[in-house]
Amino acid sequence: VQLQASGGGSVQPGGSLRLSCVASGFTFGNFWMYWVRSVPGKRREWVSFIDGNGADTYYQDYAKGRFIISRDNAKNTVYLQMNSLKPEDTALYYCARAPFASYYYTDYDCWGQGTEVTVSS
Repeated sequence: VQLQASGGGSVQPGGSLRLSCVASGFTFGNFWMYWVRSVPGKRREWVSFIDGNGADTYYQDYAKGRFIISRDNAKNTVYLQMNSLKPEDTALYYCARAPFASYYYTDYDCWGQGTEVTVSS
């Protein structure tokens, strides 16, 4: 079971990035997929998550209208399109999975390695 995240980088405020997470070793469509971010000194928090079919999505308030989560089950991949990025979006972004919807990252049973996003002028 493995999740491999990529797509992070350094952008200026107002820029965009698309994160990708490729899954392997399990039936991808059976799991909710999560994007979680971590900043030193702050609790890790979910950013967005999506159900197995891609029909149901959830976003933190700060992500609504700027970020879009999607998935391609044929490619075993979940994406996070991040637009209008702000300096406060700077974080290490992880993808994770769970067999159900949960706001609690302790319920996520498999994590990718994280991809760094830096938003700075």
